[in-house]
Amino acid sequence: MADSTQLVRLLGDGMLSIEPVGPANDGPARFWDLEDTAVLAQWPTPGDPGRVDIVVGTSVREDDFWGGKRLPSSPRFDLWFPSIRGDSPSGGCRSIDGLLTPRPLRPTRPVHLIGCEPAAPLLALLCRPLPQKGDPIRRRRLDCHGRTMTGYRLDLDTVEARPSVLGGALIDVTITDPGDDRPTPAAREVWEMWSDGVPTRTNQWAQFDAEGRSEWLNLTSVGPYVPDGLSGGTYHLDGQHVTDRAGLLLALGEALLGPGSHYGRCLDSMTDYLGGGLSVAPRSHSSGSTPTSRATPSPDTSCTISTACPTSR
Repeated sequence: MADSTQLVRLLGDGMLSIEPVGPANDGPARFWDLEDTAVLAQWPTPGDPGRVDIVVGTSVREDDFWGGKRLPSSPRFDLWFPSIRGDSPSGGCRSIDGLLTPRPLRPTRPVHLIGCEPAAPLLALLCRPLPQKGDPIRRRRLDCHGRTMTGYRLDLDTVEARPSVLGGALIDVTITDPGDDRPTPAAREVWEMWSDGVPTRTNQWAQFDAEGRSEWLNLTSVGPYVPDGLSGGTYHLDGQHVTDRAGLLLALGEALLGPGSHYGRCLDSMTDYLGGGLSVAPRSHSSGSTPTSRATPSPDTSCTISTACPTSR
């Protein structure tokens, strides 16, 4: 536990790499994503006053696409946190406790697809005697105009099909182990607000919690805005509802490009855009004029962003 007089330091998202010390083939490298990392406590390393021991709280996820399951015999542990040192290692350590421990597997939650039309592609998948794990299907959420709002991959592992409770020629399909690509419970209400098309008013996302705002941010990728060309001007950002990271990204997208758009879906892409990547081009402005987007901020909750024409890179 952290000492009551010691402030918790937030490091945010980062990565841990475990690689062999020597250049020889000493075992594969392994990588772990660290999410919402916070330093809870620290103290001098016994017998080595030049080092410190730290206790962190974080969500960890092993990168399954890199390396194997065996650690190098002489590992080197490097920590990477953009909040400290950008693209360079933030530091290293000699050993780590509490990472490579068995963790209980999360129970799988089946997905029930009610009222499916037994079209030929779906029937072809269901009629195979032994569907292989990883065989994918794609579930898309459409708005009232038939446009795809978002999509999710479902892995066909164990599948059951039966006549639908809705009757007729429809079928109900249960996928018992569909994988982790699925919307959160907050998605349903967000989808309803987008069902008639891209929102046209600002701050409609403000009513949602962190999960709902994240789902809203996911939908902004289908908006009508395609920034193109050089631009400059002054943009007023309404910050009265910016209480988390997704809120900041949504408010920035609305200030620069209008409702239902985004100007980066993570802090890294936002930094790239503001540094001369994606340029600002609102939906309507006179040719040759300086585009300006204005919101109506509350006192002490707004900021002004001046954008210069990005230089060629």
